[in-house]
Amino acid sequence: MLLTINKDLPSPKNLPVVTQAELNKALDHHTMFLRGQIGGQRAILQYKNLSHLDFYDRDLSHADFTGSMLAHADLSLGIYKCACFFACDMTNADLSHSDFSRSDLRGSYLAGANMSGTNLTDADMREGKIMEKDTKGGLVNRLRTGGEGTKTILTGARLTNANLSNVRANSADFTDANLSGANISDAHFSQSIFQGANLTNTDFTGTDLSKTTMTNAILLGTIMTDTERPSLKNTHAITDKALGERIEDHEETLEELLKKHGLWIKTAGQEGQQLNLSNYDLRNATDLNLLPLTAIRATDACFLGMDLCHVSMQSTVLDRSDFRDCYMENVDLRGSSLKKVKMTRVILRGARLSPLHFGNGEKNNARLRRVDLSGSDLRFSNLQDIDLRDAILMDVDLSHADLTGADLRRADLTGAILKNTCLDGANLKDTIIDLGNV
Repeated sequence: MLLTINKDLPSPKNLPVVTQAELNKALDHHTMFLRGQIGGQRAILQYKNLSHLDFYDRDLSHADFTGSMLAHADLSLGIYKCACFFACDMTNADLSHSDFSRSDLRGSYLAGANMSGTNLTDADMREGKIMEKDTKGGLVNRLRTGGEGTKTILTGARLTNANLSNVRANSADFTDANLSGANISDAHFSQSIFQGANLTNTDFTGTDLSKTTMTNAILLGTIMTDTERPSLKNTHAITDKALGERIEDHEETLEELLKKHGLWIKTAGQEGQQLNLSNYDLRNATDLNLLPLTAIRATDACFLGMDLCHVSMQSTVLDRSDFRDCYMENVDLRGSSLKKVKMTRVILRGARLSPLHFGNGEKNNARLRRVDLSGSDLRFSNLQDIDLRDAILMDVDLSHADLTGADLRRADLTGAILKNTCLDGANLKDTIIDLGNV
């Protein structure tokens, strides 16, 4: 682990704020530097607050951002070869489809970052911390804006189809990260943590995974040829054997079952049969988002990574089902029961989870069926512009979730976990919520 010693540094909470105009000027000078033009200057933006700024489609190879804060910044489609992000806070930043080959990411904090399709070949993700002198001249650990510790943190990060070959990531934390389809061959990941991570079709060929933790990880199609695995922990990991029955093995086709279900709805249960997909592995069910799924029952079912955008699932019972990494934009789940579901990293942007009204609308006869998400896990989920009016969200884990613009009127968030939850622009009128936990 590298220890960098500096003095007279601003505190992490008081980093000088850089404006977009100031950044653009530095980026233009760096472009001239890379071209060898007169007046060019290497971008050295150490210990600065660069949050929410736009770096889109820029070449910042060899730039130095040591100790800076780049939370929610857009670094997508950029080139950052050999750039230094030592001990940076890049929480929820967009690094997708960028080239970070041979970059220095030691001790960086990348919780919730989008790194899909990113090239991290030969990048350094080992531990690293900055030391500073205290008032008495002694050396103390300098806190980073992303929290304490020295590990490189990638919890909840999206690294789908990323290239991490030859990466040095000893002791890095990938808890709840999505690494599906990533290339992690010939890398060094000893003592790293992949707890709850999605490792579907991830290629670890030739990688050192000694003393690594993969508890509760998703290991579907994971390649571990010639890996070093002494003391690797993978208890409760999800494999193909543990996902239940498959719909294609049912004696009736899904279309036939849906026909019976449609008749059951049309006749108010007098004919036909309710569709019950409980305990099924539905990942191979094609075009599920195009089918009428109103009032189905699918408890303890597996929807891992499925495309359910725009699907109609009103009045469904989906308790304890697994929706991790699903795309559920604009889904209609009004009046549904979703108690204790797994929705880590799910995209529910614009979804409808408001109540359904039954009866003739008169005060004495109308009945309200609220969406119930009590006890569910929605960490690192995208809930922008979601409609959660009157929803039961008791004891829900919304850590690092994005609820920007959400409608939470009259929702009950008693006991909800709101660590680093974004509620910008959310409607909280008559919401039962403890904002002291945000």
